[in-house]
Amino acid sequence: MTTLIKNGTVVSTTGRHEADVLIDGEKIAAILQPGTSAAVSAESGAEKVIDAKGKYVVPGGIDCHTHMELPFGGTFASDTFEIGTRAAAWGGTTTIIDFAVQKYGENVRECLDSWFAKAEGECAIDYAFHMILGGVDDAALKEMDALVDEGITSFKLFMAYPGVFYSDDGQILKVMQKASENGAMICMHAENGIAIDVIAEQAASRGQTDPIYHGITRPPRLEGEATNRAIQLALVAGAPVYFVHLSASEALERVAEARNEGHNVYAETCPQYLYLNLEDHLGAPGFAGAGYVCSPPLRTKEHTHHKDLWRGLRTNDLAVVSTDHCPFCMKEQKELGLEDFRAIPNGIGGVEHRMDLIYQGVVMGELSLERWVETCSTTPARMFGLYPQKGVIAAGSDADIVLYNPSAKTHISVDTHHMSMDYSAYEGLDIDGHVDTVISRGKVLIEDNAYHGAKGDGRYLRRGLSSYLI
Repeated sequence: MTTLIKNGTVVSTTGRHEADVLIDGEKIAAILQPGTSAAVSAESGAEKVIDAKGKYVVPGGIDCHTHMELPFGGTFASDTFEIGTRAAAWGGTTTIIDFAVQKYGENVRECLDSWFAKAEGECAIDYAFHMILGGVDDAALKEMDALVDEGITSFKLFMAYPGVFYSDDGQILKVMQKASENGAMICMHAENGIAIDVIAEQAASRGQTDPIYHGITRPPRLEGEATNRAIQLALVAGAPVYFVHLSASEALERVAEARNEGHNVYAETCPQYLYLNLEDHLGAPGFAGAGYVCSPPLRTKEHTHHKDLWRGLRTNDLAVVSTDHCPFCMKEQKELGLEDFRAIPNGIGGVEHRMDLIYQGVVMGELSLERWVETCSTTPARMFGLYPQKGVIAAGSDADIVLYNPSAKTHISVDTHHMSMDYSAYEGLDIDGHVDTVISRGKVLIEDNAYHGAKGDGRYLRRGLSSYLI
């Protein structure tokens, strides 16, 4: 099928211009200058014409950090791959990179196969996997080479959650040394989990068990310390490192220092750290704060992270905005921690709202329109081996395209979102801009406020190595 998008403003990382976009099947066939004979001919021959007047035409969003169906704390993330990817499509995201999970004592290959089984035939949009290594041994290290050859080119390690995912410095160094050999990207959850567990145990012993203590017992200094330590290990190993869900100014300072010295150090942040805080959200009356429990935690109002994180996005010390989408319902899931914050499943759902929330940075003057596209689509594609198949509107690339209406409004609420959650972390927020049309590999998924996709529309993506390694 051929589709022509006309009269829109195509936005890339380097600028914006009026252009028509011709789609042939699953690919972008041409970018045409409006009014030319080629554009007129394309319109007359197209089977479908979409008028994008007054709208931005941007590459489909890539959320490179999601956790569909993640087992955590005796329950599972409430979004299945079917529900979560459909919600992503509603929000203008056309690709996710989820995390397959290996825990202590488990076989890497068997764990990966179980994630393929969860996702196959279920996803509304295209998907890929990172691999979490929660049990680093000789077998896991050997498996890294095989996975890279198969298109899984990034591995996540945890400096938190002792007894579940935690890796010590020696294990981290071994994985980084392997990555320096095979070109993989190391994704790092940087918090000093050993110290955090001590502080959390002390708080609980004093009867401090409300949700707000999840944040109080995970001080930003311990994110900064772990970030610095991981950077030093990466430099010793000669490996790249990518910090997931960076939340603290102290951690950002360490990343900026390493980048200023020319090292392969990268980081992402998430919308929750740009919009939410410890006092108003984690500290909400009663048990409501449980809905905002995530790790790293929300930071205090006094912490300068909101200002610093927006600045980090402008300066590229923060390269990407992902969601760390890991939704749990309040009822029967977050409620597992009614008596002790340590038992509250960690995670916030946001895969549907990322593009809208970061567009507010454009509205507020924190980001340029081009930088919005870069952080939400193009850089994730380059960072994780999907470019130029994904992340750009160019001839030959996949026809993953969003028509974004800057003149419309979006209201966020549990009553209107499409995620499998019984609350919204952004309840009642009215924002500028609206995702009007979403196209995934040439197929219209969202149009006229209706979903036109189907389970299984998405395909698994084999990834190459990162474009950023030097």
